[in-house]
Amino acid sequence: MSDAGRKDFHTKVGESMTPDSTKSTQQKLKESVTDAGDTVARGVQPDHNKSAGQETSDKLGRSKDREVHGSSGGSILDKTKNALGLDKH
Repeated sequence: MSDAGRKDFHTKVGESMTPDSTKSTQQKLKESVTDAGDTVARGVQPDHNKSAGQETSDKLGRSKDREVHGSSGGSILDKTKNALGLDKH
């Protein structure tokens, strides 16, 4: 089960198991948009306000992002604040 407006685990698994070569351009575009929205939502909502399944999924996603992109580990919201200079007190 997922939180409102978020992709559930089964949807994510199904999308990742279907080869891109078999997806239409429309499917690929839709997945890109929904993935981006899900990533933003993952960074905005604190883990303690999420369902257990969504929290676990988000933690795994952040871990994968750090591994793939060499991230320092902050949320998207934190990185945006830092980039805009809004993190200063």
